[in-house]
Amino acid sequence: MAALCANYLIGMAEYTKLTGTNYLYLLLAKTLTILVFIFYLEKNEQNQDTVYIGEAENVLARLKQHLKDPDYWNDCIIIISKDNLLNKAHVKYLENRFYLLAKSADRALVINGSKPTCSSVSEYDQCMLEEFFENTKLLVNTLGYKTFDSIEETSMKQKDHDIIFSITATRGAKATGKVVADGFVVLKNSQVASSVTQSISPYLVKLRNSLIESNIINKNFIFTKDYLFTSPSLAAAVIMGRNANGRTEWKTDKNKKLKDIEEATIK
Repeated sequence: MAALCANYLIGMAEYTKLTGTNYLYLLLAKTLTILVFIFYLEKNEQNQDTVYIGEAENVLARLKQHLKDPDYWNDCIIIISKDNLLNKAHVKYLENRFYLLAKSADRALVINGSKPTCSSVSEYDQCMLEEFFENTKLLVNTLGYKTFDSIEETSMKQKDHDIIFSITATRGAKATGKVVADGFVVLKNSQVASSVTQSISPYLVKLRNSLIESNIINKNFIFTKDYLFTSPSLAAAVIMGRNANGRTEWKTDKNKKLKDIEEATIK
């Protein structure tokens, strides 16, 4: 399988997405020096992206190091200056900013062993780097990754307010949530059914058990944090403990179904 390299320019920054597991991209890496990189690994059992954010001065050596385990990463986004304007302090500053935002957005499992050090930079450099940072967020989003997007930034709104949906069902199920660009978020303190039906799909049981084991759902069957599902139906099924159509199960406080709101938006 050939590696795919795509370059993107915004302002003074250059971004390259690398995919594949062979060595073709190393020809590109030989030309790169100081950079920030984001490795995307296999999704975890809760279907979250798993990411590692780092920096390196010798790109070729660092990528060769990670190639020793071909399953270590699927995609890599590298962030460099097209005019070699980034020095070591700049890169450390950006690495820290990307790490903190990924952690606060909570869209991906960040597997860094420790928090990257934030270098001290001048006020002028900080302004320049913040512009660089915002451009990178836009590019990562364009490439299809929501790593740095907060739930609030991507949720469905009506007159500048989030549209909140809810489910109340048997066996104690009582939950709220909202639609976002890449799925459906069940909100913290929502409660799932205390048991599941015999007809529920096995993969739903596996997902539910994984969420309980990782304490995303606690022993009282309550979500301990906001949690992103890939679809409203998957969210509804976990909440209700049975197979479910989320577009008809999730309703607003005015009893409008998610399906009806989506169809009204399209008209």
